[in-house]
Amino acid sequence: MLEPKKQKHRKHHRRRGAFKGVAQKGNQIAFGFIGLKALSSGELTARQIEAARRAMTRSVMRGGKIWVRVFPHTPVTKKAAEVPMGSGKGAPEYFATVVKAGAILFEMDGIEEKSAREALRLAGYKVPFKTKVVTRLIR
Repeated sequence: MLEPKKQKHRKHHRRRGAFKGVAQKGNQIAFGFIGLKALSSGELTARQIEAARRAMTRSVMRGGKIWVRVFPHTPVTKKAAEVPMGSGKGAPEYFATVVKAGAILFEMDGIEEKSAREALRLAGYKVPFKTKVVTRLIR
């Protein structure tokens, strides 16, 4: 799974206010010819990214090239079950990233469009918000 090699701080704020608005960066297909675009905002965990990547890779039988355009930088903390209020912030549990509406999550190239669309559709089921398969205008 994806996680940062090094961090400046072990615990971060969650940036829950960053969900509103649309993506200003990373909203165009840059590497492949077809991609998966987020239609709504949300938080994407490292496990969800890995599940979507595996679904795509297995669907195209390890053919073509896949680019993962998002990276989970933010550590999300959780307190243990039945712990009283107070006594500080919980321990880091997993890594996540905030995805805004319009951001490209994954891109593909090197395979035919029909199988790429199917692979991205399967990957779309693994993420917690609505997605759409988009293609580059000029191939």
